[in-house]
Amino acid sequence: MSAEKKYIRNGVGTVRPYLYGPMNFLDFVKDVFGAVEVERNTVPGGLHVEARIGDSLLVVVATDPPYHSATKGSTYVYVEDVDAVHARAVAAGAEVISGPKQQPYQERSSALKDSFGNIWYVSTYT
Repeated sequence: MSAEKKYIRNGVGTVRPYLYGPMNFLDFVKDVFGAVEVERNTVPGGLHVEARIGDSLLVVVATDPPYHSATKGSTYVYVEDVDAVHARAVAAGAEVISGPKQQPYQERSSALKDSFGNIWYVSTYT
């Protein structure tokens, strides 16, 4: 990776997902994907957190109730074991859109919806 760019927050990634959810949404991201907080700030009604999943950063805005202007998003996450992550997501309350299956593009993937309605595509390159 090239030298750190001072104009990019936390020095990683020019583009990063920005997702909303209720206060327990941050727990979902940590429990399911092993996200590690890099930065935490208080916002009205909750938190604005930057969390690292693997080599990427994700912005999580967790408030109760979620902001009225909050939008739902879709995020594609590569993981080492799609079946294990899928199972953790279901245990954490995610709704299954499609269970883990082999895709024609050399990935085993699944799709889930969290409690706020964000869609998560979880995949392992095979």
